[in-house]
Amino acid sequence: MAGVIPIEPQGCASHEVLRERGQREVFCGLTGIVWMHRKMQDAFFLVVGSRTCAHLIQSAAGVMIFAEPRFATAIIDERDLAGLADANAELDRVVAQLLQRRPDIRTLFLVGSCPSEVIKLDLARAAQRLDAQHFPQVRVLNYSGSGIETTFTQGEDACLAALVPHMPQAKPAAAPQLLVVGTLADVVEDQLQRLLHAMGIDDVAFLPARHSRSLPEVGQNTRMLLAQPYLADTARALQARGAVHVPAPYPLGAVGTTAWLGAAGDAFGVTRAHLLSVTEAARQRASRALAKQREVLQGKSVFFFPDSQLEIPLARFVSQELGMRLTEVGTPYLHRAHMAPELEQLPQDVRLSEGQDVERQLDRVHAQRPDLVVCGLGLANPLEARGLTTKWSIELVFTPIQGYDQAGDLAELFARPLNRGMRLAA
Repeated sequence: MAGVIPIEPQGCASHEVLRERGQREVFCGLTGIVWMHRKMQDAFFLVVGSRTCAHLIQSAAGVMIFAEPRFATAIIDERDLAGLADANAELDRVVAQLLQRRPDIRTLFLVGSCPSEVIKLDLARAAQRLDAQHFPQVRVLNYSGSGIETTFTQGEDACLAALVPHMPQAKPAAAPQLLVVGTLADVVEDQLQRLLHAMGIDDVAFLPARHSRSLPEVGQNTRMLLAQPYLADTARALQARGAVHVPAPYPLGAVGTTAWLGAAGDAFGVTRAHLLSVTEAARQRASRALAKQREVLQGKSVFFFPDSQLEIPLARFVSQELGMRLTEVGTPYLHRAHMAPELEQLPQDVRLSEGQDVERQLDRVHAQRPDLVVCGLGLANPLEARGLTTKWSIELVFTPIQGYDQAGDLAELFARPLNRGMRLAA
């Protein structure tokens, strides 16, 4: 049932939100394994699920048959579902075989799925039991990627939240530290870290780190800067450990990245003049890259289906930096505190929707006929068949898009479908 819920005015942005609760069209949280296993180089993700779970992750990752990725699926079969096998004994056996085969693993995540939830397999207790057996060689943790509990990017949130209790406690007298939270491609992390160091912020840590056991300290002197907008549980857990959230837009595009770095600078006493001096060359590169794509995108209308929680920062980027016209911006969940700096920069006339009623949203998109529709894979082909141009939202999660040097690549992801349509029409 749809209803209008007002957002408290945030500066110049007093938006109303259309709240929708109905049929959803999203991936489950298992998909987050695809980018997290690439980031944490000594971690392994063992999904306790069905063959469908295994096919989903394998297909999403695009892993070749000869590759040996850092994820797998412990298949729940008919014997487990019928109660003819001891699921915990089977899981212990599979984990023992895995660790014997892969001695490089330092953190093992047991990842819950819909099937493991249905048979009430207590993976939290299983992780405690296996951790007692294998620690300190291997730390065993668990989180849920079940589609019953999580959607798409929330799998990363659940994973990082599982790491927070194991982060060392910083001493009360420790020097201030900046903690960047959210999985970033290594190249993006290196770029942002160089800029932060050039600004004079030397003590910078990232969660997750490239090595899963290299967890940074956290405490009252930790300043937490989110790099991804879908980390509500992780942020809450870090704040419970004493970390202070630094509100900021997300580092998408030249304007977004400058504002993100500026928020870090404000928290550490960096002057605006120094920030602009340090970022001058990078901002110029980003501006030149964006100008080329703006020629294609300026004035084009775009509709965002709810999928990843990246929709609002992306909408701000395409509107503010590329001149696109927003018809509707949907998001699975709107965290008002984390999104406040983004909401302030959205046009006043944009329709915001939270949650999903896919039939209603399809009716609206067909009525509006936007130039571009950003949506999940399940909706893209039917919409294309109805003559609409689409962009797969999953590409915007799997591709490095944060920071100055990725701004042009991000803009090109929006321009590419329109360029393709123009070539086909020629």
